[in-house]
Amino acid sequence: MDRTLYVDKYYMTEVDTFENSIYCHHALMGESFISEHSHIKGQFLYTEGGIVFLKTEEKSYFLPARHYIWIPGGIKHSIHPSSPEVVMRNLYFPKFDTDTDFFDDVNIYPVNDFLIEFIMFTNRWTGNIFPSEEPKFSIAKAFKLILPEISQTELPLALPYPKHEKLKAIVNYLEQRIDKNISFKNLANEFEVSERTLARLFQRELNMSFIQYYTILRMLTALKLLLDEKMSVNEVAMQVGYSSLPTFSNTFNKVIGVRPSEYVKNKNLLL
Repeated sequence: MDRTLYVDKYYMTEVDTFENSIYCHHALMGESFISEHSHIKGQFLYTEGGIVFLKTEEKSYFLPARHYIWIPGGIKHSIHPSSPEVVMRNLYFPKFDTDTDFFDDVNIYPVNDFLIEFIMFTNRWTGNIFPSEEPKFSIAKAFKLILPEISQTELPLALPYPKHEKLKAIVNYLEQRIDKNISFKNLANEFEVSERTLARLFQRELNMSFIQYYTILRMLTALKLLLDEKMSVNEVAMQVGYSSLPTFSNTFNKVIGVRPSEYVKNKNLLL
């Protein structure tokens, strides 16, 4: 029986009450966002029923179906689901001596069937799990221990926030014209800067090239359209500026790790 409840926003004050406990919380969002907060414990977040945008002070992350995000302790973040019907499945972990560098960064990873089974197994738990509660605590700890082993490929489902005023305008320009295939040369001409200056601006401010940023922006938009809109893969490709369906499919596969046709086919199973 599914024991999923609505989010009680006050549960977050309980996460760090006991330093050594593992805190488990499965809940239906029931609201449009969870405001900015942080916690000492690291957070594993998996969602069902829609997509989630998670915003930190540095980046905006896009969490689609069949993926999870790891959020290290101390990172301020807010959570914005596509619908109040999104289910959040959270596990909050203290630091262990066995922790590796894997747990130091915010990242998004795909989940396999084994991990999904493990996640669903924790649905029977609510609140603090203490070291004295065996075998429950050891099972929950093992969950954290296996994450680096089965999460070999982080996905670039995040975009940094530009701080430079001109770059903010450029990013907004790209977002508003996502259905166009905008060349780097035309973008530079539009904003009256040299290509060399524009390239340096992207690299310095966002730590990525224009083509990296633009490709991720288009693929994140495609993911949202595939999940939220009743569009064919071909229609989505056109909406994000690709006239060639094979090129779109290959790019989507390279960034997301699965072809869009496969993603659509399995969508109902993944949400």
